[in-house]
Amino acid sequence: MKKIAVFLFTTILLFSNSYGQFSKQARDSIYKITVIDYQNMLNQLGITSVRPGANGNDPKAPNAANYDESKANPFPDLPDPLVLKNGKKVTSAKIWWKQRYQEIVEDFDREIYGRLPRNTPKVNWEVVEVKNDTVGKFQVITKKLVGHVENSLCPTIKVDIQLSLTTPANATGSVPIIMEFGFIFPPGFRMPNSANKPKETSWQEQVLAKGWGFAILSPYSVQADNGAGLTQGIIGLTNKGQFRKPDDWGALRAWAWGASRALDYFETDKAVDAKKVGIEGHSRFGKATLVTMAYNSRFAIAFVSSSGEGGAKLHRRNAGEIVENVAGSGEYHWMAGNFIKYAGPLTPGDLPIDSHELIALCAPRPVFISSGEVGDAWVDARGMFMATVGAGPVYKLLGKKDMGTDIFPQVETGLMDGDLTFRQHSGGHTPGPNWPTFVEFASRYFK
Repeated sequence: MKKIAVFLFTTILLFSNSYGQFSKQARDSIYKITVIDYQNMLNQLGITSVRPGANGNDPKAPNAANYDESKANPFPDLPDPLVLKNGKKVTSAKIWWKQRYQEIVEDFDREIYGRLPRNTPKVNWEVVEVKNDTVGKFQVITKKLVGHVENSLCPTIKVDIQLSLTTPANATGSVPIIMEFGFIFPPGFRMPNSANKPKETSWQEQVLAKGWGFAILSPYSVQADNGAGLTQGIIGLTNKGQFRKPDDWGALRAWAWGASRALDYFETDKAVDAKKVGIEGHSRFGKATLVTMAYNSRFAIAFVSSSGEGGAKLHRRNAGEIVENVAGSGEYHWMAGNFIKYAGPLTPGDLPIDSHELIALCAPRPVFISSGEVGDAWVDARGMFMATVGAGPVYKLLGKKDMGTDIFPQVETGLMDGDLTFRQHSGGHTPGPNWPTFVEFASRYFK
């Protein structure tokens, strides 16, 4: 069993953009603690073996990632989001909200993302710095904030949520905000530009050009992005430093909780129109963005970029990253422990729900599902498109407009007319080329 955990952990880390920040000694420690934590969860579940994830690096490997569409749908039958567990159809918005919505949330809580503790700690927001600054040609005011999480449950664990908020200096009232799951860089830091690449207008400048503001939330200040951190961070704090139970929340749900606490602060800041706060994230943070939008109806709009497995992609698909990858010891911490079952004794086809129903939980609010093409096959754009199609009936039931088609569009062709939208750009694993499309999409709602 330990060999399986080691194999999966090593394989998944090839796709991690957070693990390389640590020293070798720290990486060794994280590895050892993660293997112990993962084995503990397997023991709780009574699982003695798990299937290996797909190898996205070596096309000749026995478990090479599949990109053959004829083999991509081994479990083609999706759960119907508009059929109750008793077999009756959902025929009205009332039935959706009172019954079916609750059934779907319960399944996601128990089997995929985990449950929030009944009483999560309070967060006391402190403004630690306010300064006048410039972003491109725009004069702005930036606030640096720290959300101190009350830790009487376990005083040895300290959680301070890092958040920055930037608004136009010339704003005469409250403004819409786009918040990104991202990284808060030190003062004076500037991203290097490639000499061979033309300078792009940053997403922050695009947002400011609309008269809006932006915020950056550091998810790693809420919860570490590794299994070793599950007894620390907000998950460890609420568990008093103990191992998780199989239906306890994972990092994606924890990051979403952190975003919700940031929104709590925005509701107290007169510079922010808290009814018009959007959420954006890319890759693993794209997963967190969709989870945030699904679980918190206060967010007005979402830009879900290259979220892949565990995000917008159908779990039942065998293309690029698959359930077995996310259930392995390199990524299991994102999910509830129960999710591992579907890479062991069960299959993705046994899941009672799928990702089209996660998107459906966002209804009737506008959502933009997106990805790249070259270099972004791992996230399975087609699988995310299919999930977006599958959420359409719920949007229509609630009086909103779906994409209007189930035909996969050509690259660079956005399906942007509805409240549920999709676009695949021709670049790689980056949200950059889709930002102008999202900003124009959001403009329809942020007037």
